Amino acid sequence: MIVRNLEEARKTERLVKAESGTWDSTRLVLANDGGGFSFHITRIFEGTETHIHYKHHYESVYCIEGEGEVETLADGKIWPIKPGDIYILDQHDEHLLRAHKTMHLACVFTPPITGKEVHREDGSYAPADEA
Repeated sequence: MIVRNLEEARKTERLVKAESGTWDSTRLVLANDGGGFSFHITRIFEGTETHIHYKHHYESVYCIEGEGEVETLADGKIWPIKPGDIYILDQHDEHLLRAHKTMHLACVFTPPITGKEVHREDGSYAPADEA
């Protein structure tokens, strides 16, 4: 069994901060935990916009706290995001994530990430076999 605490994990290398300063993410479950997925608590900071395009990963995102919106770039459609909402990037959707109030998000990735990934210029992570 694995038991981890969010606040304790934030004091370790499991807390990853974006160079842009738009978000941080605490990686609570990673590939080396062996579960076949990774699980993160991510904060998207108020007043920011983040370009994301996970070409090699599927992601589900559940909003715990805050308010914002997600815009899919292929069609310009915008969905408001508030506590209780989930969005699923089942088509590797290239998108913009905007926070009107700092959002606390629970995120699940498959395949799982290692925790060392950084967003590339196009908003993606490298494929799992390159990470």
